[in-house]
Amino acid sequence: MSETRLRADSARTVQTILEAAERTLNRKPTATMEEIAAAAGVARTTVHRRFATREALIAALALWAAQQMSDAVDAARPETTPPLIALYQATANALAVKLSWGFATNATLAPGNEAERIQAGIVERCDRLFERLADAGGLRPGVTSLWARRVYYALIHEVCQDAAAHPDTPFDADAVATQLVETLLHGVGTPGTTL
Repeated sequence: MSETRLRADSARTVQTILEAAERTLNRKPTATMEEIAAAAGVARTTVHRRFATREALIAALALWAAQQMSDAVDAARPETTPPLIALYQATANALAVKLSWGFATNATLAPGNEAERIQAGIVERCDRLFERLADAGGLRPGVTSLWARRVYYALIHEVCQDAAAHPDTPFDADAVATQLVETLLHGVGTPGTTL
């Protein structure tokens, strides 16, 4: 067997383990390596060969999810696409990742890890997108990109919490992204309401 094929087989095995770990840990955060191996359909020794400890597996899972999120944001082309369109697309993409990798995107890791570095890059791109949106007149005067991002992240978090609490309810990421962005930019009140 060629070395290229061995590497491809190894990469597929790692991905299978990570996907099984996400499903298993999302249902049961205290799941053991043995339970994860069983869910992946591999021997426990195969999991231990790739990940020496449960913590190493969770760190790899968080890194994988962070990279998926970064790729999802990049796919929206937030630097070059008109900011409102980029915000809608990034939101739909981010929701799809967060719902697929819920445990991993919320995993708590030691500071200074690679997933944290990737997430910091996502935050920077998000802030620049909100700055572009503000420059285009999409944010009220006085609303900072930091405030917009915090409210945006809170909305995404709440949407994902609700989706996780109702796993049997169909979820249309595009429709939810539209509602989320509309709520972010226009609130929940009726137009013309003043205080």
